[in-house]
Amino acid sequence: MPQAAQTPAEQPSFQPRNPDFERRVRDSFARQPFMAHCGIAMPVVEPGFVEMRVAYDEPLTQQHGFLHGGLVGTVADCACGYAAFSLMRAEDSVVTVEYKINLLSPAEGDELIGRARVIRAGGSLMVCQAEIGMREGKAERACATALCTLMVLKDTPDAPRT
Repeated sequence: MPQAAQTPAEQPSFQPRNPDFERRVRDSFARQPFMAHCGIAMPVVEPGFVEMRVAYDEPLTQQHGFLHGGLVGTVADCACGYAAFSLMRAEDSVVTVEYKINLLSPAEGDELIGRARVIRAGGSLMVCQAEIGMREGKAERACATALCTLMVLKDTPDAPRT
C-alpha cells in the first residue's frame, strides 16, 4: 500500500479544542442514518485522526462486483470530516468544501478501511488526507487516496437546522 495516512502516534500532535471531542464525534456519526445503512463503523477517533471500516456487502457493489466508488468516496469524505471535527470547539461544526479522490485499484476484498488525518488545522479551513485500503485476509492494499478541504462553521450547532 502506498504511504498510508499516519497513525495517531506518527502524525503531528494536535490538541483538540474540546476535551469531550470523542463523544461529540461519535454522537454526530451516530446521527447519520446513511452510515448505518452502509454498515460503516468508526472504531478509532483520536485528535486529528479517524479510522472507518465497512465489510464487503454485495448490495454495496457496482456491476463488476467491486464496492462502489461512491461508497469509497463516502468513507474518504466522512473520515476526513470527522478527523477535522475532532479538533473543533464544542460550539462549531464542519462541512466539506471540496474533495478530490483518486481511485487506485478496485475495491475488492473483505473490508474497506479508511484512515484520515488532518494535515492543516486552520481557523476557517482544514485540510485532511485520507488513504483508503481493502483488506483481504491479513493483507491490505491501497484502493484510493483523497484530499479534502473542510470549512469550520463557527458557532453553528452540529445538528439539523430547525
